[in-house]
Amino acid sequence: MADEQPAGEVLIVTGMSGAGRTTAANALEDLGWYVVDNLPPQMLKPLLEVTGFAADALPKIAAVVDVRGRGLLGELPEVTRALRDGRPVRVMFLDASDDVLVRRFESVRRPHPLQGDDTIVDGIRRERAQLASIRESADIIVDTSHNNVHQLATRVVDLFREDGEARHTVTVMSFGFKYGLPPDVDLVADMRFLPNPFWEPELKAHTGEDEEVRDYVLRQTGATEFIDAYATALRPVLEGYQRENKRHSVVAIGCTGGKHRSVVTAIELAERLRSVPGVAVRVKHRDLGRE
Repeated sequence: MADEQPAGEVLIVTGMSGAGRTTAANALEDLGWYVVDNLPPQMLKPLLEVTGFAADALPKIAAVVDVRGRGLLGELPEVTRALRDGRPVRVMFLDASDDVLVRRFESVRRPHPLQGDDTIVDGIRRERAQLASIRESADIIVDTSHNNVHQLATRVVDLFREDGEARHTVTVMSFGFKYGLPPDVDLVADMRFLPNPFWEPELKAHTGEDEEVRDYVLRQTGATEFIDAYATALRPVLEGYQRENKRHSVVAIGCTGGKHRSVVTAIELAERLRSVPGVAVRVKHRDLGRE
């Protein structure tokens, strides 16, 4: 039929206030999901009908539904069953123990949304009663009692990233110190301990992307040893970034003008880092082509 829309994956994120819905939603957004926050359950079907027209651009949709919808939340199980007739739908319920939730609300000095004139504990109990049937029918239950925001984000990434999808992207960037440090750099290495090909007449006009310059740089004392050692040192760093759910980093490799030594080193280092599991590697030459 002409009006039939392609079916994409749908995830409903719900659960206890203070259990980490915002953190989970941010992690899903980083994975490429289209996230809608504070959506009344009755709006799920119209949302999916509208986004169906952009199915290729929005193949994965996550909707955060919670008690901010007031009395509407009780209709979520019925709405979910209706949606499942046409699309793959899962419900993820985030939970935590009462004492942990109390501490979290107290730490941010905000009232529970169902607290009213009573205590935080009263609000939590009311919310648990409202969400009991939703929790019981959820496809995924995540207890965040012992997770900080970084650990929870990592759990969400583990649950929803596709097989083979990188958990961290590192950009290995060559640059010239004479043009200043890159502003967004995480780690910097200085290749000015190697002889500069710029002073070799036959190499001056070439760059580190050319075989002649590459061979010259790599045969210098300490060049290959440094690259191998730096790649080895970066491996636990990149693995740690994944555990802490740091999605991107920049490793900057500098030389005087960013044309020869840093370019060769960036290319060689990137090649070695591609063996680190869960890491996607990009190479960027910031100052290549400058006079």
